[in-house]
Amino acid sequence: MNHDEAEARVNELVDQINAHRRAYYEGNTVLISDADYDTLMKELEHLENQFPELVTGDSPTQTVGGQATATFSPVTHLDRMMSLDNVFSKEELTTWIEKINAKKYLVELKIDGLAINLRYEKGRLISAATRGDGVVGEDVTANVLTIKSIPQRLQGENHPDQVEVRGEIYFPVKEFQELNASLIEQGKAPFANPRNSASGSLRQKDSAVTASRPLQMLVHGIGAWPTNPATTQSETYEILKGWGLPTSNRVKVLETTQEVINYIDDFEKQRHSLEHEIDGVVIKVDDLNEQRELGFTSRAPRWAIAYKYAPEQVNTKLLDIRVSVGRTGRATPYAVVEPVKVAGSVIEFATLHNQDVVKAKGVLIGDTIVIRKAGDVIPEILGPVVELRTGEERAFVMPTQCPDCQSTLRAMAEGDIDLRCPNSESCPAQLRERIAFIGSRGVLDIEALGEVTAIELCKDILKNDAELFALTQDQLMTADYFKKKDGTPAEVTSKLLKNLEDAKTRPLWRILVALNIRHVGPVASRSLATQFGSLEDIFNATKQELEAIEGVGTIIADSLIEWYQVQWHKNIVKRWNECGVQTATPNFQGPSSTEGIFSGKTIVVTGTLVEMTREQAEEAIISRGGKASGSVSKNTSFVVAGPGAGSKLAKAETLGVDVIDEFQFLQLLA
Repeated sequence: MNHDEAEARVNELVDQINAHRRAYYEGNTVLISDADYDTLMKELEHLENQFPELVTGDSPTQTVGGQATATFSPVTHLDRMMSLDNVFSKEELTTWIEKINAKKYLVELKIDGLAINLRYEKGRLISAATRGDGVVGEDVTANVLTIKSIPQRLQGENHPDQVEVRGEIYFPVKEFQELNASLIEQGKAPFANPRNSASGSLRQKDSAVTASRPLQMLVHGIGAWPTNPATTQSETYEILKGWGLPTSNRVKVLETTQEVINYIDDFEKQRHSLEHEIDGVVIKVDDLNEQRELGFTSRAPRWAIAYKYAPEQVNTKLLDIRVSVGRTGRATPYAVVEPVKVAGSVIEFATLHNQDVVKAKGVLIGDTIVIRKAGDVIPEILGPVVELRTGEERAFVMPTQCPDCQSTLRAMAEGDIDLRCPNSESCPAQLRERIAFIGSRGVLDIEALGEVTAIELCKDILKNDAELFALTQDQLMTADYFKKKDGTPAEVTSKLLKNLEDAKTRPLWRILVALNIRHVGPVASRSLATQFGSLEDIFNATKQELEAIEGVGTIIADSLIEWYQVQWHKNIVKRWNECGVQTATPNFQGPSSTEGIFSGKTIVVTGTLVEMTREQAEEAIISRGGKASGSVSKNTSFVVAGPGAGSKLAKAETLGVDVIDEFQFLQLLA
């Protein structure tokens, strides 16, 4: 790129970035994702490094935030409110630490909220102002006074004549979700994320509106304070805590690069179990003398850096909303989005659960939307960017007919939000999904019966669930998918037939789950199999007998009885029996004792295990008297964690629950 091209691109970037800053700081909205904003900033920094003569005093790389609006009175900060420089990799962070070479580092969570400056005089809150351009902010004192966690008078005595306290105001995640639901119910536009809701709530003309919002604040530094008696940042925080100011209990002082990286990694795992959103970790030199020696650039301190986590939240286009029908007939809307990379994978679809959720999200087809994907979690639409609407967007209308068999969709029970296709026997979508479910790892674990194979089987070969175990090679060879170009059987053909034969002797509880009875999952199926020992005895049991089984109850008992009253359901059990499926536990002697090494213990298995599948580990726990749970709580006895363990491991560590690895678990089993 030559000088003229660089100059044109720099001017373009400056205009774009400043427009996005105005939207965020003055309009309480975000027009692009953080990741896209960071990309623009990095490109501008790169060009200005290549062509330093293009750097101007009003460049976003030289300035902070936005500016005060006419809505609120201007407040000049006693000390300038700086921004932070960012790093996006462990390598960049390591380079920064090696360059700074400080004695100790204070690390704290980077809360995704709104920066605030509180000015106290002799212990009394005089003013509260937003960051603004770093020099002049907006006076939001009246609104800040409604936030209960911010003291209007500091505790203790001998307070400084003047001191500025800096912090972050945030909107708790749980309350944010409740607020959005309320706004949509009132016909108002929802907030895209908690950060926007914090900004919008604080910058209200009517303080009563702010008072109705559960805003919180955490301190992250000071501005003007000429007589600070502390020698470190951490000591300063202790003083502020003693004054009754809200400080974080997650702040730590560390010495080595590895300790800092471990802190970053630990909280990345816990990221979605915190009460507020975070987008990274801030690392500061702890010693105040070292801070003074390092000084500042035009916009940021040299003694602090923000490590930004990989983006899990991006903006993309909502192209369409379609409906799929699942194995139980439930009609589920799902979003088709413009492909976008987030959390390491390209997203093209996101679930919307039901028509009420679509309404609650406030999204229209054609909207620019905010979408989030955290690790392996299913992509979630957070909401629309209302400011980017053109008027061409359209509302989603839930269809009245099944898209696969044209049956009229209806609620199957009074008060049921979900609409379902009642044609459970003949609906192609339901059959396809039921067959794929039977082959899944948590059910009969038929390796060759994945989603693609299920689709091919249900085109012309398989007309119902009952004939699955009666499939022959001749039947399969009628479809191109199951044969090679020379007309001989494809590998999937022989593998599927062998897998089906092996699956006939799966434990009874798995066979029961494979029947696709609504509400009857692994927990209830294990209890039923242990108590009765055969499908015949389960279906012959009375409602009272079923309800008495631990993990069953009225809903599951009713579901079992209703399912077996349908003739084509009975035909499945009869035909599977004829095909050799083991529908009774061999040599069953009645309910077995649950005594064992795990008796009375609740155990959670998470992550990837090497020597066994997660399902095998859970079976080992149950067979030894334990309870295999899917969630961690204070009642969890211990967690078995393999590689890739995420939020469950983080929650266990937070609650102080014991964690063991697979090797230790195998030792217990032995």
